[in-house]
Amino acid sequence: MPDGKTRECLLVVDDSADTRELLQRNLSSKGYEVLSATDVDEALSILRSAAVDVVITDLKMPGASGLDLVRHVRENLRQTEVMMITGYPSIDGAVAAVKSGAEEYLTKPFTKEELFAAVERVIEKLNRRKGNQAHSNRQTSNPPGIIGESEVMQKAIKAVHKFATASTPVLIVGERSTGKDLLAQAIHCLSPRASASFITIDCPSWPEKTLDSRLFGEPRADSSRQKGLTQNAGSRTLYLKEISGLTLELQEKLTRALEKRQSKSANMAEWALIASSSGDLPALVNNGRFREELFVRLSMNTISVPPLRERGNDVLILAGHFLAKYSEEEGIKIARFSERALQALTSHSWPGNFGELQNLIRQLARTVVSSIIDIADLPSHMRYSILAATGPTRSLAEMEAIHIRNVMAGVGGNKSRAAEILGINRKTLRQKLRQAGLPESQSGGGQGALPDE
Repeated sequence: MPDGKTRECLLVVDDSADTRELLQRNLSSKGYEVLSATDVDEALSILRSAAVDVVITDLKMPGASGLDLVRHVRENLRQTEVMMITGYPSIDGAVAAVKSGAEEYLTKPFTKEELFAAVERVIEKLNRRKGNQAHSNRQTSNPPGIIGESEVMQKAIKAVHKFATASTPVLIVGERSTGKDLLAQAIHCLSPRASASFITIDCPSWPEKTLDSRLFGEPRADSSRQKGLTQNAGSRTLYLKEISGLTLELQEKLTRALEKRQSKSANMAEWALIASSSGDLPALVNNGRFREELFVRLSMNTISVPPLRERGNDVLILAGHFLAKYSEEEGIKIARFSERALQALTSHSWPGNFGELQNLIRQLARTVVSSIIDIADLPSHMRYSILAATGPTRSLAEMEAIHIRNVMAGVGGNKSRAAEILGINRKTLRQKLRQAGLPESQSGGGQGALPDE
């Protein structure tokens, strides 16, 4: 590996065990991380769950050919290069490989030196292309901590860049545990206040009097006034989580504070507001539980965060990211997902969104001992059941208990979130858990609950 400074990941695809073993041995000796696959289908499974820098593929294999794999990589994986190897050299084959997008074309037999030189050229081209992309896309790249390539997520990310320099408040809406906190932090980091304080206040968890004092100040015994966060001098970003948790009186005070801020009066505190909500604010306005004037001010710059079930292959990207993270934390060799496990991940509805996925992968990293995570390793509610497939053979009470158990597992045992999904209150949920003989402390197979945002 050049200078030993990086550890690029290479995927060798060849139906010959001898060729795979030879390439793995030689390339590993140069410090590369080397994965292998016997055919295109296995290669696609690896590419869905691992970040591969270079695919080295044979031309002719049973089933789909190396050219098919080259086309797939070129049209779907922008951060991966391809080189072709073949024991059937021909001008037509070389032309087809290059036209399909292969950067290099080697014919068997080749020397170690020829192999190393070709791989280094491909990696050099990859690094140069990544550098050019980073330069040209600096203004629209994913902010730190934000992962997602789906169209709906990219739309949210573009809004983050757009609103980061706005002087008016930003409202982030979406279901619980969809990543609203991360987007709020990204807005702050991209804003002119990036070096200033980022202060998070979870509105429903603060007593009204304490929150009033914290935001708007309070009188002191000496007749002076202790200033709040909307009054103190200095630059800062205020992030009000679940802003519907403010009382109507505090909503009124916040509206007046935003008016003063907009007036640019002398000695005005330099603060910016980001708010989030997992509830239906327009409905709350209609019901008189949220002030319309405040909603109008907040909704001028709105970012909608999509739930995980609408983000397509982002589920697989996030699963791979969490698997690498928790495998490193546990000090184990990074596993990969089987094709069946990947299909189960993409077909699951993810009622617990980001937190449910993160919990699941953390648990898998701790418990799975095989190098491949298969569908049998996933929770029961994500696997096929012949009982579920054969029709209504259970009583209504039994089916209700199964559904409650699945929802509880999906949200990591968070009873508030489970009750919200089921459309019942926490007291009713506790009663149903007892009636069904389910533990009230159920946590989805030992997975701890994660923050809702």
